[in-house]
Amino acid sequence: MVHVARLSLSNFRSYADAVIVPGAGLNVLTGENGAGKTNVLEAVSLLAPGRGLRQATLGEMARSPGPGGFAVAASLAAEGGTVEIGTGTSAGAAERRQLRINGAAAALTSLGEWLSVLWLTPAMDRLFTEGASARRRFLDRLTLALEPGHATHSARYEAAMRARNRLLAGDEPADAAWLSALEAQMAEHGATVAAARERTVSALAVRLADQPEGPFARAGVALAGWRPDTDDMEMALKRALAASRPADIAAGRTTIGPHRTDLDVTHLDKDQPAARCSTGEQKALLLGMVLAHADLVAELAGRRPVLLLDEVAAHLDPRRRSALFERLAAGGGQVWMTGTEAALFEAAPDARAWAVSGGRIEAG
Repeated sequence: MVHVARLSLSNFRSYADAVIVPGAGLNVLTGENGAGKTNVLEAVSLLAPGRGLRQATLGEMARSPGPGGFAVAASLAAEGGTVEIGTGTSAGAAERRQLRINGAAAALTSLGEWLSVLWLTPAMDRLFTEGASARRRFLDRLTLALEPGHATHSARYEAAMRARNRLLAGDEPADAAWLSALEAQMAEHGATVAAARERTVSALAVRLADQPEGPFARAGVALAGWRPDTDDMEMALKRALAASRPADIAAGRTTIGPHRTDLDVTHLDKDQPAARCSTGEQKALLLGMVLAHADLVAELAGRRPVLLLDEVAAHLDPRRRSALFERLAAGGGQVWMTGTEAALFEAAPDARAWAVSGGRIEAG
């Protein structure tokens, strides 16, 4: 299984300079609130496409005070040998993230070809009760773990949509041929994005339904929102975009397409929407989904994703904590967990421990 064998941080968040050599299995970071534990997880999350687990701007990631740029470098242990990944910004281009893989410049969307990363953070506790955009990001993270090309198609769809929105918002009537070309790009990549999401949700729904009742709530998952009533999704989206031009001009945005998709989650054993479940049940549903998906990725993609579990143990009673650690250890793969107290992880088998304090990471 691919895992992070070495992680180096330079001018990143609270770290002027730090190096950590994690184990291939369970890794535990402990320290007081604000010590910088989540910063380490965020750095690992930047080894996958996207803006990381905090969705922060690049300027926010650079250490302050500092020169303005930051760097995250990692050695990945893979079957074919070691892969060196470096990403970050320079002082002269603080809002332009760069990527190098084995010393060569690469597109950020290509990160998904090397490593899959999934995470749970306290901020995601509101996933089922807030707007659909956060659920779409969560869904796309699940999809990307199974289909690395999903990042490229998503980026191209978003780029074409932004160009279309600008064209429709212009003072002069938009050029029809230009609009049609942009809508053709949106239809091509949007249909691919939508199909990949459907495959992911369908496979995850089966996996979740087949799991026996246990310490973690079972979730039912389905897509909601935009979906054309035809198998030829590309043509349907292209026609729908052309027909929606007047409405989109009035709205100031594109009103139909896969960017309007939502993820519908229910508590299977209670037959109740996740949004109506208790906070504890929602956390259990989310944890169960991530664990089931990690197993699914290992089975279908042949590589287990790296899991980043921020403060997850603090919300579980001792029985569920033990069950979580046992499941993580049995599943294999690299897991990073954080907590304020080392005692929370006493039942974690063979976990490598780290103490975080004052911008330093030391083996515990």
